[in-house]
Amino acid sequence: MHIKSLLQNSSLASNPETVQKGSDARRDEEAREGCTFGGYGERAPAGETTQTGLFQRSPGLSPLGALYLAQFLSAFVDNMILFIAQAIILRNNYPGYYLPLVQSMFLFSFIILSPWVGRFADRHAKARVLIVGNLIKAAGILLLMLGFDPAASYAVVGAGAVIYSPAKYGILPLLTRTGPELLQANSHIETYTILAILTGSVAGGYLADLSISAALMTALALYGLSVMVNLWIPRNPPNPAITYRHAVAEFIRDTRALLQNPRSAYSLIGTGSFWLSSAVLRMMVFAWLPLILGITSGMAISMIIAVTGVGIALGAMITPYIIPVDKIKRTLWFGLAMAFSILAFTLIHTLPLTILFLLLIGCFGGIYIVPMNTCLQQVGHSSIGAGKTIAVQNFVENLCMFSGVALYTLAAKSGVDINVSVAVAGLAMLGFVGILGLLGRKI
Repeated sequence: MHIKSLLQNSSLASNPETVQKGSDARRDEEAREGCTFGGYGERAPAGETTQTGLFQRSPGLSPLGALYLAQFLSAFVDNMILFIAQAIILRNNYPGYYLPLVQSMFLFSFIILSPWVGRFADRHAKARVLIVGNLIKAAGILLLMLGFDPAASYAVVGAGAVIYSPAKYGILPLLTRTGPELLQANSHIETYTILAILTGSVAGGYLADLSISAALMTALALYGLSVMVNLWIPRNPPNPAITYRHAVAEFIRDTRALLQNPRSAYSLIGTGSFWLSSAVLRMMVFAWLPLILGITSGMAISMIIAVTGVGIALGAMITPYIIPVDKIKRTLWFGLAMAFSILAFTLIHTLPLTILFLLLIGCFGGIYIVPMNTCLQQVGHSSIGAGKTIAVQNFVENLCMFSGVALYTLAAKSGVDINVSVAVAGLAMLGFVGILGLLGRKI
Protein backbone atom coordinates (compact mmCIF):
# COMPACT_ATOMS: atom_id res chain seq x y z
CA MET A 1 0.00 0.00 0.00
CA HIS A 2 0.74 2.24 1.81
CA ILE A 3 2.49 4.50 0.24
CA LYS A 4 0.72 4.35 3.92
CA SER A 5 1.74 5.34 1.71
CA LEU A 6 3.43 4.39 0.40
CA LEU A 7 3.61 6.01 0.63
CA GLN A 8 2.18 8.69 4.03
CA ASN A 9 5.22 16.06 4.50
CA SER A 10 7.00 23.36 2.72
CA SER A 11 7.57 24.59 6.14
CA LEU A 12 7.40 28.35 6.21
CA ALA A 13 8.59 28.68 9.79
CA SER A 14 11.63 30.75 8.89
CA ASN A 15 9.12 33.52 8.25
CA PRO A 16 6.18 32.83 10.60
CA GLU A 17 4.09 35.69 9.24
CA THR A 18 3.81 33.92 5.90
CA VAL A 19 2.11 31.01 7.63
CA GLN A 20 -0.20 32.61 10.12
CA LYS A 21 -0.33 36.25 11.11
CA GLY A 22 -0.80 37.84 14.49
CA SER A 23 -0.86 35.89 17.73
CA ASP A 24 -0.36 32.47 16.14
CA ALA A 25 2.94 33.56 14.60
CA ARG A 26 4.09 35.16 17.87
CA ARG A 27 3.11 32.05 19.82
CA ASP A 28 5.11 29.89 17.42
CA GLU A 29 8.16 32.16 17.77
CA GLU A 30 7.91 32.00 21.56
CA ALA A 31 7.69 28.21 21.41
CA ARG A 32 10.85 28.04 19.34
CA GLU A 33 12.77 30.32 21.68
CA GLY A 34 11.70 28.53 24.85
CA CYS A 35 11.92 24.91 23.79
CA THR A 36 14.75 22.91 25.28
CA PHE A 37 13.77 19.59 23.78
CA GLY A 38 13.88 20.61 20.16
CA GLY A 39 12.94 23.56 18.03
CA TYR A 40 9.16 23.75 18.01
CA GLY A 41 8.04 21.36 20.73
CA GLU A 42 6.91 21.41 24.31
CA ARG A 43 9.11 23.02 26.92
CA ALA A 44 10.84 20.30 28.93
CA PRO A 45 10.44 20.57 32.71
CA ALA A 46 13.43 21.78 34.67
CA GLY A 47 15.97 19.08 35.29
CA GLU A 48 14.49 16.65 32.78
CA THR A 49 16.87 15.10 30.33
CA THR A 50 16.10 13.97 26.83
CA GLN A 51 17.86 10.63 27.32
CA THR A 52 15.08 8.79 29.04
CA GLY A 53 15.07 5.66 26.90
CA LEU A 54 16.00 2.28 28.35
CA PHE A 55 19.43 2.67 26.72
CA GLN A 56 21.67 5.71 26.84
CA ARG A 57 21.64 7.46 23.50
CA SER A 58 24.48 6.28 21.27
CA PRO A 59 26.91 9.04 20.22
CA GLY A 60 26.69 7.69 16.67
CA LEU A 61 22.88 7.75 16.48
CA SER A 62 21.19 11.14 16.80
CA PRO A 63 17.50 11.39 17.71
CA LEU A 64 16.66 12.23 14.10
CA GLY A 65 18.87 9.41 12.89
CA ALA A 66 17.07 6.98 15.17
CA LEU A 67 13.71 8.24 13.91
CA TYR A 68 14.79 7.81 10.28
CA LEU A 69 16.04 4.27 10.92
CA ALA A 70 12.95 3.26 12.91
CA GLN A 71 10.71 4.71 10.21
CA PHE A 72 12.61 2.88 7.48
CA LEU A 73 12.28 -0.46 9.27
CA SER A 74 8.60 0.05 10.07
CA ALA A 75 7.66 1.18 6.55
CA PHE A 76 9.80 -1.62 5.08
CA VAL A 77 7.67 -4.22 6.85
CA ASP A 78 4.41 -2.37 6.10
CA ASN A 79 5.13 -2.85 2.42
CA MET A 80 6.38 -6.41 2.76
CA ILE A 81 3.03 -7.39 4.22
CA LEU A 82 1.01 -6.39 1.16
CA PHE A 83 3.03 -8.71 -1.06
CA ILE A 84 2.89 -11.46 1.56
CA ALA A 85 -0.88 -11.01 1.64
CA GLN A 86 -0.94 -11.26 -2.15
CA ALA A 87 0.91 -14.58 -1.95
CA ILE A 88 -1.55 -15.85 0.66
CA ILE A 89 -4.48 -14.76 -1.53
CA LEU A 90 -3.05 -16.64 -4.53
CA ARG A 91 -2.24 -19.73 -2.44
CA ASN A 92 -5.73 -19.88 -0.95
CA ASN A 93 -7.52 -19.08 -4.24
CA TYR A 94 -9.27 -15.90 -3.11
CA PRO A 95 -11.11 -13.96 -5.88
CA GLY A 96 -9.14 -11.50 -8.02
CA TYR A 97 -10.58 -8.39 -6.36
CA TYR A 98 -9.53 -9.52 -2.86
CA LEU A 99 -6.16 -7.72 -2.84
CA PRO A 100 -7.77 -4.27 -3.24
CA LEU A 101 -10.18 -5.32 -0.47
CA VAL A 102 -7.22 -6.12 1.80
CA GLN A 103 -5.77 -2.69 1.03
CA SER A 104 -9.13 -1.08 1.74
CA MET A 105 -9.29 -2.65 5.21
CA PHE A 106 -5.87 -1.18 6.03
CA LEU A 107 -7.12 2.27 5.01
CA PHE A 108 -10.42 1.79 6.85
CA SER A 109 -8.50 1.54 10.14
CA PHE A 110 -7.10 5.03 9.52
CA ILE A 111 -10.55 6.47 8.88
CA ILE A 112 -12.18 4.94 11.97
CA LEU A 113 -9.41 5.73 14.47
CA SER A 114 -8.43 9.21 13.26
CA PRO A 115 -10.46 11.18 15.87
CA TRP A 116 -8.55 9.54 18.73
CA VAL A 117 -5.00 8.88 17.57
CA GLY A 118 -3.97 12.53 17.38
CA ARG A 119 -4.96 13.00 20.99
CA PHE A 120 -3.13 9.82 21.92
CA ALA A 121 0.05 11.11 20.25
CA ASP A 122 -0.19 14.53 21.93
CA ARG A 123 -1.11 13.09 25.35
CA HIS A 124 1.84 10.68 25.58
CA ALA A 125 5.54 10.86 24.85
CA LYS A 126 5.76 10.47 21.09
CA ALA A 127 8.66 8.02 21.24
CA ARG A 128 6.46 5.73 23.36
CA VAL A 129 3.58 6.10 20.88
CA LEU A 130 5.89 4.93 18.08
CA ILE A 131 6.62 1.77 20.07
CA VAL A 132 2.92 1.08 20.73
CA GLY A 133 2.16 1.46 17.02
CA ASN A 134 4.82 -1.05 16.02
CA LEU A 135 3.70 -3.56 18.63
CA ILE A 136 0.15 -3.46 17.25
CA LYS A 137 1.52 -3.96 13.73
CA ALA A 138 3.42 -6.99 15.02
CA ALA A 139 0.12 -8.35 16.37
CA GLY A 140 -1.26 -8.20 12.83
CA ILE A 141 1.67 -10.31 11.63
CA LEU A 142 0.94 -12.87 14.34
CA LEU A 143 -2.67 -13.08 13.14
CA LEU A 144 -1.47 -13.88 9.61
CA MET A 145 0.87 -16.53 11.03
CA LEU A 146 -2.08 -18.08 12.88
CA GLY A 147 -4.11 -18.30 9.66
CA PHE A 148 -6.56 -15.45 10.19
CA ASP A 149 -8.19 -13.75 7.20
CA PRO A 150 -5.69 -11.47 5.36
CA ALA A 151 -8.12 -8.53 5.27
CA ALA A 152 -8.78 -8.67 9.03
CA SER A 153 -5.07 -9.14 9.81
CA TYR A 154 -4.07 -6.24 7.59
CA ALA A 155 -6.71 -4.08 9.30
CA VAL A 156 -4.86 -4.68 12.60
CA VAL A 157 -1.61 -3.63 10.92
CA GLY A 158 -3.48 -0.52 9.76
CA ALA A 159 -4.53 0.21 13.35
CA GLY A 160 -0.87 0.18 14.37
CA ALA A 161 0.05 2.38 11.43
CA VAL A 162 -2.59 4.99 12.24
CA ILE A 163 -1.29 5.22 15.82
CA TYR A 164 2.32 5.42 14.59
CA SER A 165 1.83 8.15 12.01
CA PRO A 166 0.87 11.21 14.13
CA ALA A 167 3.82 10.58 16.43
CA LYS A 168 6.21 10.06 13.52
CA TYR A 169 5.43 13.42 11.97
CA GLY A 170 4.47 15.22 15.17
CA ILE A 171 7.88 14.61 16.69
CA LEU A 172 9.73 16.28 13.80
CA PRO A 173 9.08 19.86 15.00
CA LEU A 174 10.45 18.79 18.40
CA LEU A 175 13.72 17.61 16.89
CA THR A 176 14.35 20.59 14.61
CA ARG A 177 14.98 24.26 15.30
CA THR A 178 14.13 26.22 12.16
CA GLY A 179 11.80 26.12 9.18
CA PRO A 180 14.51 24.97 6.75
CA GLU A 181 15.55 22.23 9.21
CA LEU A 182 11.97 21.01 9.41
CA LEU A 183 11.69 21.03 5.62
CA GLN A 184 14.93 19.04 5.39
CA ALA A 185 13.73 16.58 8.04
CA ASN A 186 10.48 16.06 6.14
CA SER A 187 12.46 15.50 2.97
CA HIS A 188 14.58 12.88 4.76
CA ILE A 189 11.61 11.11 6.36
CA GLU A 190 9.87 10.91 2.99
CA THR A 191 13.05 9.66 1.35
CA TYR A 192 13.53 6.90 3.92
CA THR A 193 9.84 6.01 3.71
CA ILE A 194 9.94 5.68 -0.05
CA LEU A 195 13.18 3.72 0.05
CA ALA A 196 11.44 1.41 2.50
CA ILE A 197 8.51 1.09 0.12
CA LEU A 198 10.94 0.27 -2.66
CA THR A 199 13.02 -2.31 -0.81
CA GLY A 200 10.15 -3.65 1.30
CA SER A 201 8.05 -4.32 -1.79
CA VAL A 202 10.89 -6.19 -3.48
CA ALA A 203 11.77 -8.12 -0.32
CA GLY A 204 8.13 -9.01 0.31
CA GLY A 205 7.67 -10.34 -3.21
CA TYR A 206 10.94 -12.27 -3.10
CA LEU A 207 10.50 -13.81 0.35
CA ALA A 208 6.84 -14.67 -0.24
CA ASP A 209 7.83 -16.52 -3.42
CA LEU A 210 10.35 -18.54 -1.39
CA SER A 211 8.32 -19.15 1.77
CA ILE A 212 5.33 -17.33 3.21
CA SER A 213 6.23 -18.52 6.71
CA ALA A 214 9.80 -17.24 6.42
CA ALA A 215 8.51 -13.91 5.09
CA LEU A 216 6.16 -13.54 8.08
CA MET A 217 8.93 -14.39 10.56
CA THR A 218 11.20 -11.81 8.93
CA ALA A 219 8.47 -9.17 9.15
CA LEU A 220 7.91 -9.90 12.84
CA ALA A 221 11.65 -9.66 13.60
CA LEU A 222 12.00 -6.34 11.78
CA TYR A 223 9.10 -4.81 13.68
CA GLY A 224 10.87 -5.87 16.86
CA LEU A 225 14.08 -4.22 15.67
CA SER A 226 12.20 -1.01 14.92
CA VAL A 227 10.85 -1.02 18.48
CA MET A 228 14.41 -1.30 19.81
CA VAL A 229 15.63 1.60 17.66
CA ASN A 230 12.78 3.77 18.95
CA LEU A 231 14.35 3.55 22.41
CA TRP A 232 17.09 5.92 21.15
CA ILE A 233 14.55 8.69 20.50
CA PRO A 234 14.24 11.08 23.47
CA ARG A 235 10.86 11.37 25.13
CA ASN A 236 9.10 14.70 25.16
CA PRO A 237 7.06 15.43 28.31
CA PRO A 238 3.54 13.93 28.12
CA ASN A 239 0.49 16.16 28.36
CA PRO A 240 -2.07 14.41 30.59
CA ALA A 241 -4.38 17.42 30.30
CA ILE A 242 -5.39 16.12 26.87
CA THR A 243 -8.41 13.82 27.19
CA TYR A 244 -10.51 11.71 24.83
CA ARG A 245 -13.83 13.28 25.78
CA HIS A 246 -15.74 14.84 22.90
CA ALA A 247 -13.05 13.46 20.57
CA VAL A 248 -15.31 13.15 17.52
CA ALA A 249 -16.85 16.63 17.90
CA GLU A 250 -13.47 18.23 18.43
CA PHE A 251 -11.97 16.24 15.56
CA ILE A 252 -14.63 17.71 13.30
CA ARG A 253 -13.84 21.16 14.66
CA ASP A 254 -10.10 20.63 14.07
CA THR A 255 -10.76 19.47 10.53
CA ARG A 256 -12.91 22.52 9.87
CA ALA A 257 -10.21 24.81 11.31
CA LEU A 258 -7.54 23.39 9.00
CA LEU A 259 -9.82 23.56 5.97
CA GLN A 260 -10.63 27.21 6.72
CA ASN A 261 -6.93 28.14 6.63
CA PRO A 262 -5.91 28.56 2.96
CA ARG A 263 -2.44 27.06 3.45
CA SER A 264 -3.51 24.00 5.39
CA ALA A 265 -6.53 23.46 3.09
CA TYR A 266 -4.19 23.60 0.09
CA SER A 267 -1.90 21.07 1.76
CA LEU A 268 -4.68 18.69 2.84
CA ILE A 269 -6.26 18.57 -0.60
CA GLY A 270 -2.85 18.28 -2.26
CA THR A 271 -1.58 15.41 -0.14
CA GLY A 272 -4.97 13.68 -0.34
CA SER A 273 -4.92 13.83 -4.14
CA PHE A 274 -1.36 12.45 -4.24
CA TRP A 275 -2.11 9.44 -2.06
CA LEU A 276 -5.42 8.73 -3.80
CA SER A 277 -3.68 8.61 -7.17
CA SER A 278 -0.74 6.61 -5.82
CA ALA A 279 -2.86 4.00 -4.04
CA VAL A 280 -5.16 3.47 -7.00
CA LEU A 281 -2.26 3.38 -9.47
CA ARG A 282 -0.49 0.78 -7.35
CA MET A 283 -3.53 -1.49 -7.31
CA MET A 284 -4.06 -1.01 -11.03
CA VAL A 285 -0.45 -1.85 -11.87
CA PHE A 286 -0.91 -5.19 -10.10
CA ALA A 287 -3.58 -6.00 -12.71
CA TRP A 288 -2.13 -3.98 -15.61
CA LEU A 289 1.25 -5.76 -15.79
CA PRO A 290 -0.17 -9.28 -16.38
CA LEU A 291 -2.83 -8.03 -18.81
CA ILE A 292 -0.75 -5.64 -20.94
CA LEU A 293 2.82 -6.96 -20.59
CA GLY A 294 2.15 -10.58 -19.61
CA ILE A 295 4.22 -10.32 -16.42
CA THR A 296 2.92 -12.63 -13.69
CA SER A 297 5.90 -13.24 -11.36
CA GLY A 298 5.35 -11.74 -7.91
CA MET A 299 9.02 -10.82 -7.68
CA ALA A 300 8.99 -9.08 -11.08
CA ILE A 301 5.78 -7.19 -10.30
CA SER A 302 7.13 -6.00 -6.95
CA MET A 303 10.33 -4.73 -8.57
CA ILE A 304 8.46 -2.83 -11.29
CA ILE A 305 6.05 -1.25 -8.79
CA ALA A 306 9.03 -0.30 -6.63
CA VAL A 307 10.31 1.95 -9.45
CA THR A 308 7.66 4.48 -8.41
CA GLY A 309 9.24 4.47 -4.96
CA VAL A 310 12.62 5.27 -6.48
CA GLY A 311 11.06 8.24 -8.25
CA ILE A 312 9.37 9.54 -5.10
CA ALA A 313 12.62 9.22 -3.15
CA LEU A 314 14.49 11.18 -5.83
CA GLY A 315 11.78 13.83 -5.89
CA ALA A 316 11.77 14.15 -2.10
CA MET A 317 15.55 14.53 -2.00
CA ILE A 318 15.68 17.35 -4.55
CA THR A 319 12.57 19.20 -3.34
CA PRO A 320 14.42 21.61 -0.97
CA TYR A 321 16.51 22.78 -3.94
CA ILE A 322 13.55 23.25 -6.29
CA ILE A 323 10.78 24.67 -4.11
CA PRO A 324 11.87 27.22 -1.44
CA VAL A 325 9.91 27.37 1.78
CA ASP A 326 7.93 30.40 0.61
CA LYS A 327 7.00 29.09 -2.87
CA ILE A 328 4.54 26.29 -2.11
CA LYS A 329 2.36 27.15 -5.12
CA ARG A 330 5.10 25.83 -7.39
CA THR A 331 3.88 22.36 -6.44
CA LEU A 332 1.00 22.83 -8.90
CA TRP A 333 3.30 22.31 -11.87
CA PHE A 334 4.50 18.99 -10.53
CA GLY A 335 0.94 17.89 -9.80
CA LEU A 336 0.08 18.61 -13.42
CA ALA A 337 3.12 16.68 -14.61
CA MET A 338 2.13 13.71 -12.42
CA ALA A 339 -1.45 13.74 -13.79
CA PHE A 340 -0.35 13.82 -17.44
CA SER A 341 2.16 11.04 -16.78
CA ILE A 342 -0.64 8.85 -15.41
CA LEU A 343 -2.78 9.59 -18.47
CA ALA A 344 0.14 8.72 -20.75
CA PHE A 345 0.21 5.29 -19.12
CA THR A 346 -2.82 4.27 -21.21
CA LEU A 347 -0.64 4.50 -24.36
CA ILE A 348 2.22 2.34 -23.07
CA HIS A 349 2.79 -1.23 -24.25
CA THR A 350 6.50 -1.85 -23.54
CA LEU A 351 8.42 -2.56 -20.34
CA PRO A 352 11.06 0.22 -20.78
CA LEU A 353 8.38 2.90 -21.16
CA THR A 354 6.47 1.42 -18.22
CA ILE A 355 9.53 1.76 -16.01
CA LEU A 356 10.29 5.28 -17.29
CA PHE A 357 6.79 6.60 -16.63
CA LEU A 358 6.52 4.97 -13.21
CA LEU A 359 9.79 6.69 -12.35
CA LEU A 360 8.50 10.05 -13.64
CA ILE A 361 5.19 9.68 -11.79
CA GLY A 362 7.08 9.00 -8.58
CA CYS A 363 9.56 11.87 -9.04
CA PHE A 364 6.88 14.45 -9.83
CA GLY A 365 4.82 13.15 -6.92
CA GLY A 366 7.69 13.42 -4.45
CA ILE A 367 8.30 17.07 -5.35
CA TYR A 368 4.54 17.68 -5.20
CA ILE A 369 3.95 16.31 -1.69
CA VAL A 370 6.95 17.22 0.49
CA PRO A 371 6.35 21.00 0.66
CA MET A 372 2.67 20.44 1.40
CA ASN A 373 3.41 18.10 4.30
CA THR A 374 5.82 20.56 5.88
CA CYS A 375 3.47 23.53 5.43
CA LEU A 376 0.64 21.58 7.07
CA GLN A 377 2.80 20.66 10.06
CA GLN A 378 3.79 24.30 10.56
CA VAL A 379 0.24 25.63 10.38
CA GLY A 380 -1.07 22.81 12.57
CA HIS A 381 1.63 23.19 15.21
CA SER A 382 0.80 26.87 15.69
CA SER A 383 -2.97 26.24 15.78
CA ILE A 384 -4.56 22.93 16.82
CA GLY A 385 -1.40 20.95 17.70
CA ALA A 386 0.96 18.70 15.76
CA GLY A 387 -0.57 15.34 16.68
CA LYS A 388 -4.14 16.39 15.93
CA THR A 389 -3.02 17.94 12.65
CA ILE A 390 -1.42 14.69 11.50
CA ALA A 391 -4.53 12.79 12.58
CA VAL A 392 -6.69 15.05 10.41
CA GLN A 393 -4.21 14.65 7.57
CA ASN A 394 -4.30 10.87 7.93
CA PHE A 395 -8.09 10.95 7.90
CA VAL A 396 -8.28 13.05 4.72
CA GLU A 397 -5.55 11.10 2.91
CA ASN A 398 -6.87 7.69 3.85
CA LEU A 399 -10.47 8.65 3.11
CA CYS A 400 -9.25 9.65 -0.36
CA MET A 401 -7.29 6.42 -0.75
CA PHE A 402 -10.10 4.27 0.61
CA SER A 403 -12.61 5.89 -1.74
CA GLY A 404 -10.29 5.49 -4.74
CA VAL A 405 -9.37 1.88 -3.99
CA ALA A 406 -13.00 0.99 -3.21
CA LEU A 407 -14.17 2.45 -6.53
CA TYR A 408 -11.40 0.62 -8.35
CA THR A 409 -12.38 -2.64 -6.59
CA LEU A 410 -15.96 -2.19 -7.80
CA ALA A 411 -14.72 -1.37 -11.30
CA ALA A 412 -12.48 -4.45 -11.37
CA LYS A 413 -15.30 -6.65 -10.07
CA SER A 414 -17.59 -5.25 -12.78
CA GLY A 415 -15.07 -5.95 -15.54
CA VAL A 416 -14.19 -2.33 -16.44
CA ASP A 417 -11.21 -2.16 -18.81
CA ILE A 418 -7.98 -1.49 -16.92
CA ASN A 419 -6.95 1.40 -19.21
CA VAL A 420 -10.28 3.11 -18.53
CA SER A 421 -9.52 2.93 -14.81
CA VAL A 422 -6.04 4.38 -15.38
CA ALA A 423 -7.49 7.25 -17.42
CA VAL A 424 -10.06 8.04 -14.71
CA ALA A 425 -7.26 8.15 -12.11
CA GLY A 426 -5.30 10.62 -14.24
CA LEU A 427 -8.35 12.82 -14.82
CA ALA A 428 -9.14 12.79 -11.10
CA MET A 429 -5.62 14.00 -10.37
CA LEU A 430 -6.08 16.80 -12.92
CA GLY A 431 -9.31 17.79 -11.20
CA PHE A 432 -7.61 18.03 -7.81
CA VAL A 433 -4.81 20.16 -9.26
CA GLY A 434 -7.46 22.49 -10.71
CA ILE A 435 -9.00 22.88 -7.24
CA LEU A 436 -5.55 23.66 -5.83
CA GLY A 437 -5.08 26.30 -8.52
CA LEU A 438 -8.21 28.06 -7.24
CA LEU A 439 -7.13 27.76 -3.60
CA GLY A 440 -3.66 29.04 -4.48
CA ARG A 441 -5.11 32.46 -5.24
CA LYS A 442 -5.87 32.90 -1.52
CA ILE A 443 -2.34 32.06 -0.36
